[in-house]
Amino acid sequence: MDRKEEIREFLISRRAKVSPEQAGIPSYGELRRVPGLRREEVAQLAGVSTDYYTRLERGSIRGVSDSVLEAVASALQLDEAERAHLMDLARTANAPSGRMPRRPAQQRVRPGVLRLLDGMTGVAAMVQNGRGDVLAGNMLGRALYSEVFNSAVSYGRDVPGRLPNQARYIFLDPRAADFYADWNAIAAIMVAMLRLESGRNPHDRALNELVGELTTRSGLFAALWAGHDVRIHTTGTKRFHHPVAGDLSLQYETLDLPGDEGQVVFTFTAEPGSASATALAFLASWAASPPEETTQTATAGDPAGGSTAPARSHAQPGRTTGKTEPSHD
Repeated sequence: MDRKEEIREFLISRRAKVSPEQAGIPSYGELRRVPGLRREEVAQLAGVSTDYYTRLERGSIRGVSDSVLEAVASALQLDEAERAHLMDLARTANAPSGRMPRRPAQQRVRPGVLRLLDGMTGVAAMVQNGRGDVLAGNMLGRALYSEVFNSAVSYGRDVPGRLPNQARYIFLDPRAADFYADWNAIAAIMVAMLRLESGRNPHDRALNELVGELTTRSGLFAALWAGHDVRIHTTGTKRFHHPVAGDLSLQYETLDLPGDEGQVVFTFTAEPGSASATALAFLASWAASPPEETTQTATAGDPAGGSTAPARSHAQPGRTTGKTEPSHD
């Protein structure tokens, strides 16, 4: 999708989400032919002419000032992530043809960051990039996400360095629906994060190939991608159904690494005294014990300079689930 089409679809999708009532526009019970606001209503709220806003919605955003974009963002009631995405789309659209800077792939994790990860005892920690590639992890982080590390699907086809990818696992491995207790929500968040990253770095070849692969192989991914939702992943709670530790409800925090553009540290902790804290402590003990069987000696850290604690097999034959696993196209 080119930039004009991207801008067009994003603005139309946001306009459809704002009702006249939300915008303070009386409808007087009239029958409306379009969901959400009309173009002329957005224009009025933004303080621009209808013709001008129509050109914006058609993707003609070159040369538009930040103040106008902010006015449009306010009219459409965009949140922080949506505003950032609109600005990213404008930035790339305004860049001279052929001169859009291409951010080098951030694959290697600095030794200082690796020592930081290993020093987080009792905390599951990993480093990811904007594509959802897992670049490194401490021992507990690799144990928590052992399902991802042990999934052949998550590594893709002929991926240099063989880094596991969260999006591939979520949408292409049927077991992900059991591992993530809130799989549908996790899937939607993953797509929203990739959409935001696409706005920042439209020339990231690996990202574009990943989106193309998932769009053709997963009908759900394609449907979510068409929604143009974006999200900044910062903090929250994530629930896991781990084959070794059982059910865990963990609080996550994200820490950007300013010196390593595009890399983010994800940390997971449990509420002290909770059942999840007990389960996480058990998982840490299990991860530190000598493995009986190693199914994969190459790690996310090997190509990226990360932690080298091996992922271990923990499959439980005969284990069943009451969830409906996702179907993939």
